[in-house]
Amino acid sequence: MNDRVTVEKMVVRVRARLNAIVAGRHVLAIQDTSEINYEAKRGRKRGLGKVGNGSDVGLFVHPVLTVDAETGQCLGLADVQVWRRFKAKAADYRKQPIEEKESYRWLKGPRRAKWGLTKAEMITVIDDREGDIYEKWARLPDRRTHLLSRACRDRAVVGGGTLFTTMAALPERHSFMLDLPARADKRPARQAQLSVRFAKVTICRPVSCSDPNAPGQIELSAIEVREIDPPPGEEPVLWRLLTTHDVETVEQALTVIGWYRQRWHIEQLFRTVKRQGLDLEESVLADGQALEKLAVIALIAACQTMQLVLARASTDDSQPASHLFDEREVQVLSLLQARLQGRTAKQQNPHRSESLAWAGWTIARLGGWTGYHSDKSTGPITMRDGLERFKAIVQGYFLTEDLCSS
Repeated sequence: MNDRVTVEKMVVRVRARLNAIVAGRHVLAIQDTSEINYEAKRGRKRGLGKVGNGSDVGLFVHPVLTVDAETGQCLGLADVQVWRRFKAKAADYRKQPIEEKESYRWLKGPRRAKWGLTKAEMITVIDDREGDIYEKWARLPDRRTHLLSRACRDRAVVGGGTLFTTMAALPERHSFMLDLPARADKRPARQAQLSVRFAKVTICRPVSCSDPNAPGQIELSAIEVREIDPPPGEEPVLWRLLTTHDVETVEQALTVIGWYRQRWHIEQLFRTVKRQGLDLEESVLADGQALEKLAVIALIAACQTMQLVLARASTDDSQPASHLFDEREVQVLSLLQARLQGRTAKQQNPHRSESLAWAGWTIARLGGWTGYHSDKSTGPITMRDGLERFKAIVQGYFLTEDLCSS
């Protein structure tokens, strides 16, 4: 790979483009970590570290994905961290400054996102239990930056007792039905009745906090979502959410719960990077540093693929194609319509011209989709194939245009 192309340069470029897209919006900055496992190809790799089980070789990625808080539109990547783990935790790991720990990624990613997305009206950083870090609660929030995490630690609370016990003892304020999709761990799809409790809580600074300047206590809004009477043998849904947003009404609580449920976007991003799309773990590249760069490229491509899948499936034509494609690429998409649309009304592109949904329909057709609603093959693999073909068409179009003008 080209030494002049670095992970940092690629991330800065995608973030700069995203900053214009998020202007005036409240965006959800959803972060999570995933490992890219190359153990099956260990003999053909070099310079890789160990992944989560401590023995397989690979690397880690930690993206920050943005979603419009109101529309649910996936907008793009605000940050990507990638690293290889070469050493085990130090004996005094818990006493080390957060900046020296691998867990600093949960602060570093959102911090770079909020510095880079200056045009966003508000940013809400969302993460699962691993992101429940006291230093993060202490440092990241500001006038336009909020946090929303699933609680991991049963922290001490001001006034006595612990967080989980306090939340469970709150009065039920609301209940609602939620359709739970089937899960990879064999949990079947089901409809769950969920109870909602919420209140203000003040958590105490833990002994393990490594920041001497962190406040002794932090006030947050706590929301407990607990399943009522789950089916026999099924683990009940239980979300304990903490947020810097004010939650004083049922409407506010349901809004925050809805934001947390948008985490599925980043789970879909990882699936698209791996077996449901780009199959990154099958790469034939050998060098660890090159594989780091490839991981960032794959995340960018997977994000674009996912945006097109979501846009094509949506009835919302408000997101413009310019979110993913430049002016000349949109021109090529327009020229392709006559060839890709069929003679029947069912094979016409139904979306508003130059919308992202319109582009998604076109890219899916290039990927082999028939254009009929009955044909369900418009997932990540189809979009991936369509994007690859479109990029080749664009290069040929630009080359021809340049030759004709010279």
